[in-house]
Amino acid sequence: MDRRELFSSFTSGGRANAASEEETIIRPPYNIDESLFHKSCHDCDGICATVCEVDIISIGADKTPFLSFDKSGCTFCDECAKACDYGVLSLENEAKIHNPISISVSACMAWDSVMCMSCKDPCLDRAIIFQGLFKPVIDASKCTGCGFCISRCPTFAIEVEKSA
Repeated sequence: MDRRELFSSFTSGGRANAASEEETIIRPPYNIDESLFHKSCHDCDGICATVCEVDIISIGADKTPFLSFDKSGCTFCDECAKACDYGVLSLENEAKIHNPISISVSACMAWDSVMCMSCKDPCLDRAIIFQGLFKPVIDASKCTGCGFCISRCPTFAIEVEKSA
C-alpha cells in the first residue's frame, strides 16, 4: 500500500465516490473551442497523445484527447500543440487548462489541522495559498490548471471541475 492509498483509506471522499458521478473531461491546453475537438479530432490519429512528454494525454472512444492527472501534471511543453495539424490545439492560444481546480475542505487533511503541504510544493505558479499553517485555497488568478497538485494530494482532496 502506497502513501496515497493509506491516506485515502482514512477519508470518506475518495475517488471511488467520484466514479459514480458524471466524469469531468479535461482537455489539453492550447485550445479555445470545445466543438473543435468533436469536429476535427475524428480525422486524426491522436498524435498529441504520442508526443506528450509526461504521458497524461489519452484518446477517448470518440477519438478526442483528454488529460488524466493521476500520475503527473502538464508541463506546457507545447508538443501537443505543435503536433496538432487540425488547429484544435494551437500555440496561438493560451497555455492553460480551462477546468477550474478546487480543494475539498471536507477531504483535505490540512483543513482538519494536519500539517500537510503536498499540494503546495509542486505548484510552480504559487497558486495554492495557505491561510495560516492550514486551510489551503487555490488562487484562480494564478492557477494554470496544470494538475501537478492533484497527483500529489494523499487524500484526493483536489478536484477538477467542469470548464466554464
